[in-house]
Amino acid sequence: MNIGQAAAASGVSAKMIRYYETVGLTRQAVRTEAGYRVYTDDDVHTLRFIRRARDLGFSVEQIAGLLALWQDRDRSSADVKRIALGHVAELEHKVEGLKQMIATLRHLSACCHGDDRPDCPILDDLALQPQPKPARRARSA
Repeated sequence: MNIGQAAAASGVSAKMIRYYETVGLTRQAVRTEAGYRVYTDDDVHTLRFIRRARDLGFSVEQIAGLLALWQDRDRSSADVKRIALGHVAELEHKVEGLKQMIATLRHLSACCHGDDRPDCPILDDLALQPQPKPARRARSA
């Protein structure tokens, strides 16, 4: 099948299929004499795997690791679980950050009169110089 058919079958756009090939998530597509890419059902299955992993927010690097484990029949499920739980921790950290942003914006919006006056605590807060974040301590192994 051609790239358009593979895109339709996998739910991954042709542009992203080419990108995944470029970054090494998928193998180089076989090409016809005219230079057109040709995809197999296995290629589409791999693209669906990648799409699902992206839908769950895994990074390209994490997906590469998951693909390697998926293709390794001697893998340990503990390795897969470690990657998944590491991603859960990252997502939980992001959720906490989003909750803090929501709380700040709710507070600033409550302080804003929302009338015809030019005074606006939301804009005043945005204009403040940000405080530098404390340096993260390196984890010890």
